[in-house]
Amino acid sequence: MTKPPLTIHLAAPRGFCAGVDRAIKIVEMAIEKWGAPVYVRHEIVHNKFVVDDLREKGAVFVEELEDCPPDRPVIFSAHGVPKSVPLEAAQRNMVYVDATCPLVSKVHIEAARHHDNGLQMIMIGHAGHPETIGTMGQLPEGEVLLVETVEDVAKVTVRDPARLAFVTQTTLSVDDTAEIVAALQARFPAIVGPHKEDICYATTNRQEAVKAMAPLADAMLVVGAPNSSNSKRLVEVGARAGCRYAQLVQRATDIDWRALEGIGSLGITAGASAPEVLVNEVIDAFRERFEVTVKPVVTAEENVEFKVPRVLREPA
Repeated sequence: MTKPPLTIHLAAPRGFCAGVDRAIKIVEMAIEKWGAPVYVRHEIVHNKFVVDDLREKGAVFVEELEDCPPDRPVIFSAHGVPKSVPLEAAQRNMVYVDATCPLVSKVHIEAARHHDNGLQMIMIGHAGHPETIGTMGQLPEGEVLLVETVEDVAKVTVRDPARLAFVTQTTLSVDDTAEIVAALQARFPAIVGPHKEDICYATTNRQEAVKAMAPLADAMLVVGAPNSSNSKRLVEVGARAGCRYAQLVQRATDIDWRALEGIGSLGITAGASAPEVLVNEVIDAFRERFEVTVKPVVTAEENVEFKVPRVLREPA
């Protein structure tokens, strides 16, 4: 029986960003340097496949620092941590390595600078997300106010409307964030914004690739984890860009084949913490059922690389 034809539009850039790549490398190099087990506070990145792979190599994932023995190294996740966490690690004389993405660290530095200048911060982000918790935890309680929507902007109570600044989570929807920023600027004309957009290059690039790909495809799959902010935003961006069906899948086994019946074209992308091996797994699953032609949709070239901390580059 002949297979039906299917054109797969493959977004580029997709998958791992420089911050995720660096964070995974940090865990692997720490295990190599100090031996197993190495403790990691929170998932190093939001991807089950990656976390399980590192667990097999000797990483132990814990929720809090108190779950780590003081005589083993601990690594802080790529999403960043409140200031209190490295302070506590230092008080316990622990060896710790901070795998916070440098672009998240940039937001932390920005928030601290505004605070030093006497400005109260407003953060655009998702409540409960590790990155939001980490950024808000850079400053004393009450100094960072969280808004998630345009509606929140209308309700937020500030100390002094003339002395405000804002920062954003790095993995938000570019378009949604622009609407919230516009609402902040309309309500608080004196509010100070970042010199450069806080939403990171990788989030922006992946969303732009999806916008270009979505109109070409009958349906779209985003390879990523359900707790990955940037992956969930890609699904939303695809739907908004005109793709009638957009689904988030962790693995090929999650594909809803019934929802894809009768399609002639499919868009595929991956969140910034999803490895390429999982994208290939999804494409292979379609090859079993369809005569597949893969067409790349390239909207940007990425060559960003972040160095790992010096402590891991030095001999033990």
